Amino acid sequence: MRGGYLRFEIRRAVRDSRFLVFAVALPVGLFVLLSHPYQSQGATPAYLMGGLAAFGAFKAALDTGARTAVERGAGWQRQLRLTPLSGAGYLVAKGAVAMLVALPPVVGVALVAALTADVRLPFAGWAQAVFGIWLGTAPFALLGLLVGQLCSARNVQTYQGGLLLLLGFVGGLLIPVASFPPVLAGVARVLPSYWLAEIGHGAVSGSGRLGSAPAVLATYTVALGVAVIARYRRDGARG
Repeated sequence: MRGGYLRFEIRRAVRDSRFLVFAVALPVGLFVLLSHPYQSQGATPAYLMGGLAAFGAFKAALDTGARTAVERGAGWQRQLRLTPLSGAGYLVAKGAVAMLVALPPVVGVALVAALTADVRLPFAGWAQAVFGIWLGTAPFALLGLLVGQLCSARNVQTYQGGLLLLLGFVGGLLIPVASFPPVLAGVARVLPSYWLAEIGHGAVSGSGRLGSAPAVLATYTVALGVAVIARYRRDGARG
Protein backbone atom coordinates (compact mmCIF):
# COMPACT_ATOMS: atom_id res chain seq x y z
CA MET A 1 0.00 0.00 0.00
CA ARG A 2 2.84 2.40 0.87
CA GLY A 3 4.48 2.04 -2.57
CA GLY A 4 1.16 2.56 -4.34
CA TYR A 5 0.40 5.66 -2.32
CA LEU A 6 3.88 7.06 -2.97
CA ARG A 7 3.38 6.62 -6.72
CA PHE A 8 0.01 8.33 -6.42
CA GLU A 9 1.57 11.31 -4.65
CA ILE A 10 4.38 11.56 -7.20
CA ARG A 11 1.88 11.59 -10.06
CA ARG A 12 -0.06 14.36 -8.30
CA ALA A 13 3.09 16.44 -7.94
CA VAL A 14 4.18 15.94 -11.54
CA ARG A 15 0.74 16.86 -12.85
CA ASP A 16 0.77 20.12 -10.88
CA SER A 17 2.75 21.85 -13.61
CA ARG A 18 1.97 25.38 -12.39
CA PHE A 19 3.47 24.69 -8.99
CA LEU A 20 6.58 23.07 -10.48
CA VAL A 21 7.12 25.89 -12.97
CA PHE A 22 6.77 28.52 -10.26
CA ALA A 23 9.07 26.56 -7.95
CA VAL A 24 11.81 26.78 -10.58
CA ALA A 25 10.97 30.19 -12.06
CA LEU A 26 11.11 32.14 -8.79
CA PRO A 27 14.71 31.35 -7.73
CA VAL A 28 15.92 31.41 -11.34
CA GLY A 29 14.26 34.79 -11.92
CA LEU A 30 15.76 36.17 -8.71
CA PHE A 31 19.20 35.02 -9.81
CA VAL A 32 18.88 36.74 -13.18
CA LEU A 33 17.68 39.95 -11.53
CA LEU A 34 20.18 40.03 -8.69
CA SER A 35 23.37 38.41 -9.96
CA HIS A 36 24.85 41.71 -11.18
CA PRO A 37 23.47 44.30 -8.71
CA TYR A 38 24.48 42.19 -5.72
CA GLN A 39 28.12 42.07 -6.76
CA SER A 40 28.47 45.58 -5.34
CA GLN A 41 27.42 44.19 -1.94
CA GLY A 42 30.00 41.43 -1.93
CA ALA A 43 27.74 38.67 -3.25
CA THR A 44 29.30 37.31 -6.42
CA PRO A 45 27.13 35.39 -8.90
CA ALA A 46 28.64 32.15 -7.59
CA TYR A 47 27.82 33.09 -3.98
CA LEU A 48 24.30 34.10 -4.99
CA MET A 49 23.87 30.80 -6.83
CA GLY A 50 24.52 28.88 -3.63
CA GLY A 51 22.04 31.00 -1.69
CA LEU A 52 19.27 30.95 -4.27
CA ALA A 53 19.63 27.24 -4.96
CA ALA A 54 19.08 26.72 -1.23
CA PHE A 55 16.19 29.18 -1.28
CA GLY A 56 14.46 27.42 -4.18
CA ALA A 57 14.95 24.00 -2.63
CA PHE A 58 13.69 24.79 0.83
CA LYS A 59 10.75 26.85 -0.47
CA ALA A 60 9.57 24.04 -2.75
CA ALA A 61 9.90 21.46 0.03
CA LEU A 62 8.24 23.70 2.61
CA ASP A 63 5.32 24.59 0.34
CA THR A 64 4.73 20.96 -0.65
CA GLY A 65 4.63 19.75 2.94
CA ALA A 66 2.47 22.63 4.11
CA ARG A 67 -0.20 21.77 1.56
CA THR A 68 -1.24 18.92 3.83
CA ALA A 69 -3.18 21.57 5.77
CA VAL A 70 -5.68 21.63 2.89
CA GLU A 71 -5.98 17.83 2.98
CA ARG A 72 -6.60 17.89 6.72
CA GLY A 73 -9.29 20.53 6.29
CA ALA A 74 -11.01 18.48 3.60
CA GLY A 75 -10.95 15.33 5.73
CA TRP A 76 -8.53 13.48 3.43
CA GLN A 77 -6.21 12.44 6.26
CA ARG A 78 -9.17 11.12 8.23
CA GLN A 79 -10.22 8.98 5.28
CA LEU A 80 -6.69 7.62 4.82
CA ARG A 81 -6.60 6.50 8.43
CA LEU A 82 -9.41 4.08 7.54
CA THR A 83 -7.27 2.40 4.85
CA PRO A 84 -4.41 -0.10 5.30
CA LEU A 85 -1.94 2.77 4.76
CA SER A 86 0.02 3.33 7.95
CA GLY A 87 0.73 6.74 9.40
CA ALA A 88 4.43 6.16 8.73
CA GLY A 89 3.68 5.34 5.09
CA TYR A 90 1.65 8.51 4.69
CA LEU A 91 4.32 10.76 6.22
CA VAL A 92 7.17 9.08 4.33
CA ALA A 93 5.32 9.53 1.03
CA LYS A 94 4.65 13.20 1.76
CA GLY A 95 8.26 13.79 2.76
CA ALA A 96 9.57 11.97 -0.32
CA VAL A 97 7.44 14.08 -2.67
CA ALA A 98 8.59 17.27 -0.91
CA MET A 99 12.20 16.20 -1.51
CA LEU A 100 11.41 15.32 -5.13
CA VAL A 101 10.07 18.78 -5.97
CA ALA A 102 13.04 20.40 -4.19
CA LEU A 103 15.49 19.15 -6.82
CA PRO A 104 14.35 21.04 -9.97
CA PRO A 105 14.90 24.53 -8.44
CA VAL A 106 18.47 23.62 -7.48
CA VAL A 107 19.24 22.28 -10.95
CA GLY A 108 17.54 25.29 -12.57
CA VAL A 109 19.55 27.86 -10.63
CA ALA A 110 22.79 25.98 -11.28
CA LEU A 111 22.14 25.79 -15.02
CA VAL A 112 21.25 29.47 -15.33
CA ALA A 113 24.30 30.46 -13.27
CA ALA A 114 26.56 28.46 -15.57
CA LEU A 115 24.94 29.71 -18.78
CA THR A 116 24.30 33.37 -17.99
CA ALA A 117 26.81 34.34 -15.29
CA ASP A 118 29.77 32.20 -16.36
CA VAL A 119 29.92 30.39 -13.04
CA ARG A 120 32.51 27.62 -13.33
CA LEU A 121 33.05 24.84 -10.81
CA PRO A 122 34.86 21.51 -10.89
CA PHE A 123 32.73 18.38 -10.99
CA ALA A 124 33.00 17.91 -7.23
CA GLY A 125 31.90 21.51 -6.71
CA TRP A 126 28.81 21.11 -8.88
CA ALA A 127 27.96 17.82 -7.15
CA GLN A 128 28.15 19.52 -3.75
CA ALA A 129 26.23 22.58 -4.91
CA VAL A 130 23.40 20.54 -6.44
CA PHE A 131 23.12 17.25 -4.58
CA GLY A 132 24.52 18.55 -1.31
CA ILE A 133 21.91 21.28 -1.13
CA TRP A 134 19.18 18.89 -2.25
CA LEU A 135 19.99 16.32 0.43
CA GLY A 136 20.23 19.09 3.00
CA THR A 137 16.63 20.05 2.27
CA ALA A 138 15.26 17.16 4.37
CA PRO A 139 14.50 19.25 7.50
CA PHE A 140 12.53 21.75 5.42
CA ALA A 141 10.35 18.98 4.00
CA LEU A 142 9.59 17.98 7.60
CA LEU A 143 9.05 21.61 8.61
CA GLY A 144 6.47 21.91 5.84
CA LEU A 145 4.70 18.79 7.10
CA LEU A 146 4.69 20.20 10.63
CA VAL A 147 3.20 23.48 9.41
CA GLY A 148 0.57 21.51 7.49
CA GLN A 149 -0.30 19.56 10.63
CA LEU A 150 -0.49 22.63 12.86
CA CYS A 151 -2.24 25.14 10.58
CA SER A 152 -5.64 25.28 8.99
CA ALA A 153 -6.25 25.68 5.28
CA ARG A 154 -7.21 29.32 5.90
CA ASN A 155 -4.09 30.46 7.74
CA VAL A 156 -1.38 28.17 6.38
CA GLN A 157 -0.24 30.69 3.75
CA THR A 158 0.32 33.31 6.44
CA TYR A 159 2.66 31.02 8.34
CA GLN A 160 4.38 29.94 5.14
CA GLY A 161 5.04 33.57 4.25
CA GLY A 162 6.47 34.32 7.68
CA LEU A 163 8.78 31.33 7.55
CA LEU A 164 9.88 32.23 4.04
CA LEU A 165 10.90 35.74 5.12
CA LEU A 166 12.69 34.47 8.21
CA LEU A 167 14.53 31.59 6.60
CA GLY A 168 15.20 33.25 3.26
CA PHE A 169 16.25 36.76 4.19
CA VAL A 170 17.43 36.52 7.80
CA GLY A 171 19.16 33.26 6.93
CA GLY A 172 21.55 35.16 4.66
CA LEU A 173 20.67 33.45 1.41
CA LEU A 174 20.74 36.70 -0.59
CA ILE A 175 23.17 38.91 1.33
CA PRO A 176 26.37 37.67 3.01
CA VAL A 177 25.84 37.26 6.74
CA ALA A 178 29.21 38.96 7.28
CA SER A 179 27.53 42.24 6.33
CA PHE A 180 24.79 41.81 8.97
CA PRO A 181 24.80 43.58 12.35
CA PRO A 182 26.24 41.23 15.04
CA VAL A 183 22.87 40.43 16.62
CA LEU A 184 21.22 39.62 13.29
CA ALA A 185 24.23 37.56 12.23
CA GLY A 186 23.86 35.53 15.41
CA VAL A 187 20.21 34.89 14.64
CA ALA A 188 21.08 33.86 11.08
CA ARG A 189 23.53 31.21 12.28
CA VAL A 190 20.80 29.53 14.33
CA LEU A 191 18.53 29.05 11.30
CA PRO A 192 18.73 25.85 9.23
CA SER A 193 18.57 27.86 6.00
CA TYR A 194 21.93 29.47 6.83
CA TRP A 195 23.55 26.04 7.05
CA LEU A 196 21.84 24.82 3.90
CA ALA A 197 23.26 27.78 2.02
CA GLU A 198 26.68 27.11 3.55
CA ILE A 199 26.80 23.84 1.64
CA GLY A 200 26.46 25.77 -1.61
CA HIS A 201 28.78 28.56 -0.51
CA GLY A 202 31.46 26.02 0.39
CA ALA A 203 31.15 24.49 -3.07
CA VAL A 204 31.54 27.77 -4.93
CA SER A 205 34.35 29.11 -2.71
CA GLY A 206 36.61 26.34 -3.93
CA SER A 207 37.20 24.97 -0.45
CA GLY A 208 34.55 22.30 -0.69
CA ARG A 209 34.04 22.74 3.04
CA LEU A 210 30.93 21.48 4.74
CA GLY A 211 31.88 22.39 8.28
CA SER A 212 29.08 21.96 10.78
CA ALA A 213 26.31 22.09 8.16
CA PRO A 214 25.58 18.32 7.96
CA ALA A 215 25.45 17.95 11.74
CA VAL A 216 23.21 20.99 12.24
CA LEU A 217 20.83 19.97 9.45
CA ALA A 218 20.72 16.38 10.73
CA THR A 219 19.82 17.66 14.19
CA TYR A 220 17.01 19.74 12.75
CA THR A 221 15.83 16.72 10.74
CA VAL A 222 15.59 14.50 13.80
CA ALA A 223 13.90 17.16 15.93
CA LEU A 224 11.35 18.07 13.27
CA GLY A 225 10.72 14.41 12.44
CA VAL A 226 9.85 13.72 16.07
CA ALA A 227 7.57 16.77 16.13
CA VAL A 228 5.77 15.71 12.93
CA ILE A 229 5.15 12.18 14.22
CA ALA A 230 3.91 13.45 17.59
CA ARG A 231 1.52 15.92 15.97
CA TYR A 232 0.21 13.34 13.49
CA ARG A 233 -0.49 10.90 16.33
CA ARG A 234 -2.20 13.61 18.32
CA ASP A 235 -4.50 14.36 15.37
CA GLY A 236 -5.25 10.65 15.08
CA ALA A 237 -6.13 10.40 18.75
CA ARG A 238 -8.65 13.19 18.29
CA GLY A 239 -10.36 11.12 15.64
